Formats: sequence, C-alpha cells, structure tokens
Amino acid sequence: MKFPVVPGFDQQAFNKYLKNTGWLFLARVGSLIIKILAGIAVANYLGRANNGLLNYPLVFVTFFIAIAALGLDGFITRELLAAPANKNKLLGTAFRMRFLAGIIIIPLAAAAFLLFKGNDSEIPISYILIASGIGLAQSLNIIDSYFQSQVQGKYVMMVQVAANLLSAALKLILIAISAPLYWFIWTLLVDAVLIGVGYLIVYKLRSNKVSEWQFEGNLALNLLKHSWPLAFSAILVTVYMKIGQLMVESFLGVAALGVYSTVVNWSESWYFIPVAIVSSIFPAIMNARRDDPLRYQKRLRDLYDLMMVISLTIAIFMTFASPYIYTYFYAAEFAEGAKILSIHIWAGVFVFLGSASGQYLIAEGYTKYSLYRTGAGAVVNVVLGFLWIPLYGLQGAAFATLIAYFSATFFILVFPKTRRQGILMLKSLFLISLIQKIAKR
Repeated sequence: MKFPVVPGFDQQAFNKYLKNTGWLFLARVGSLIIKILAGIAVANYLGRANNGLLNYPLVFVTFFIAIAALGLDGFITRELLAAPANKNKLLGTAFRMRFLAGIIIIPLAAAAFLLFKGNDSEIPISYILIASGIGLAQSLNIIDSYFQSQVQGKYVMMVQVAANLLSAALKLILIAISAPLYWFIWTLLVDAVLIGVGYLIVYKLRSNKVSEWQFEGNLALNLLKHSWPLAFSAILVTVYMKIGQLMVESFLGVAALGVYSTVVNWSESWYFIPVAIVSSIFPAIMNARRDDPLRYQKRLRDLYDLMMVISLTIAIFMTFASPYIYTYFYAAEFAEGAKILSIHIWAGVFVFLGSASGQYLIAEGYTKYSLYRTGAGAVVNVVLGFLWIPLYGLQGAAFATLIAYFSATFFILVFPKTRRQGILMLKSLFLISLIQKIAKR
C-alpha cells in the first residue's frame, strides 16, 4: 500500500510513521470493539450496583498506579530515540524502578482506602488489594516504550488485541457460569498481567534478551530527576480524569457510579486515537525540531488541526448515537447514561488537543508546564464536582469534567513560553487554521 504524498513530510519517513500509526489504530480499534462488547455484557449481567462495585476499586487505585509508573514511559521513549545504544541500561533501570514502585503502592492504596472509606465500607478491602496489583503487573509495560522508539506499532497491536481477546473470553465464561462479583474483580488484575506477559513474549521473539537488562543507580537518579514532573502530572491527570467517579460514588452511591462508569468507558474508549497518533508522530516531531524549525512548527499546527477534526467528528456522532446505544445495548436501569454521554463525550475534544500539545511540552523539555496545567484541571474538577454533583447529579459530574478538561488543555496560555502553542490550539479549536488551509487551495 502506498500512502499519498503530504507536503512538508519526507515521503519515505511519512510512510514509515503513518504505517506505524495504522498498526496502533488496528490495535486500539480491535481492543475497543472487544472491550465495549465485553463491558456491555458484564454491566448488564452485574446490574447498576454491582457494576459500580466492580469499577470503584479500579478507579480508586488508578491514582496509585500513576505513582508506580513514575512518569517514565514517554521519557524512556525519548531517551531511547536519543541513545538507542543504551537500550539495556534504560529498560533494565526503568523496569526495576517501576517494579519496586508497584510493590510499594499496594500497602499505600490499602491504607488510603481504609482512611478514606473506613472499615464499614460496602466495598471490601480485598477488592482494593487485588486491583492495586495492577501497578506491579504494568512494570513490564516499559517494553512498550522500546517498540514506540523503534516505530514498531504492529507488535503493540499484537499484544493488545490478543490480551483483550483472552480477557473478553474470560469474562464471558464467568457470565456463562454465573460467577459472583468477586471473580470479576480478579479480571482487573488479569487484564494487566496478560498485556505485560504479552509484551515480554514479543520482546523475546524479536531476539531481545531481558537477561541483558542492567540496573544503574546513577541512571535511576537521573531518570527520576527528569521524569518526576511527568510523574506528578500523570497523578494529577488521574485526579481530574477519575475524581469525578469517586465523587459520584460518595454523593450518589455505587448504583449511580455503575451508570456513570459506562458513560466514562464510552467516552474514554476514543482516547486511543490521540495516543496512537502522537506515539507514532513523536519521532517525526523530534527529528523536525532538530533539523528544521519551520517544519517543526508546521507539523505541530497540522497535528492540532487533525486532532480537532477527528475529535469533533466523534463528539457529534456520539451525541446523536447515545440514545440508541443505551436503548438497544443496555438494560433499562442504565437508560440515564444516554443523556450523560451526550455531555461527557465533548470533553474528548480537549483531550485530543491536550495530547498533541503534550508532545510539544516533552519535546521542548517543558515538563513542569505539564504538571501545572494538569494541576489546574484537577482543581477545577474537584471544586466543580463538589458544587454540582449534589445539585445536578450525574449531569453535574459530566459538566465538571468537561470544563476541567478545557481548563487543563488551555492553561498553557498562562505561560509566555507556551502561549504561542495555546494560540495555535485555539485557532484549531475554532477551525480558523483549517479554514485558512482550505481557502489557500
């Protein structure tokens, strides 16, 4: 297959990066379809209340899983691009750092849950302990950074699709045998284990040896020194992306969370698109920054326009499709989700733009600004959630999330060094730059 010539891109390089994006899209689309079908089946089987009980442990431990990641994934990709000869030291050091962090977060998550919910919670502590093991299993996901640095998205596809097929099959078996909720809690951890083991298998099949990984103390300190803003940023991202669900459970109960979780799953299922695009284009952006500043800015501008077109198309489609989704696929007790989804889906517009500008911040070394803007989004979501969820229920949670995502994405307008990128994103948001391109043709 030959891809069309795109002005401003070297054709050979463009074919390489677009092909990798295509593999990532196949992986995410396959995973999306599998997860949606399995998720609908599980939700209908468990019902509102039990679906809320299933989702709460995962949402709660997400904050700790973000801590265990240490902000290393994207940073290791950048380091592997800059110094591929250091592969074994980078992967070995990053893996051991993440593995140790994964062990530490298990008791931390349990202690935080007991402090936050108490012993009389209807959610057993065992659910939190099982889900917190995800951080440990995800230490192997550092291999993903290696594949991204090599522009080998097809291996990511193979792992994710295979793991999600096995996971979906397991959930359907549990439904068929009328398994209790407890066994579905275990599938949260099994999902992470399947992906981690899959990465390990494919890495070895590509003639790589984990036995050659090396841990280097000085390198670990250097990685922490540069990645801690990304780590804090990731933690804050989970706050402003997940805190709404925790507040829904606190103010409205687990049954409401059961409905709201289906909405969030539909909205966030599309977020694979910006991740796939920016993961594949990031090497091209870094190369352009090094070789041609004008091309570098053009690629960023084109990336913002692309994100806007895709996200706007999804938001409009899902707004009209949401009533049919909840009518034909979900039990009647989930019907309220249709109206909430038509609001929540628009937050994706700002997620897409934020993902694109996040690559600019990494490329320029402005990791502290990632921390600032996600912090702003977290504060907005918490404040508006406390004000609106008790008054407006699930609609209040959805609107709080929408405004929080907007605030986080465009907070870079506050800083002189990043203001130009914020203005470029505003032009994309209001379709100004896209209209200008069309007018020039």
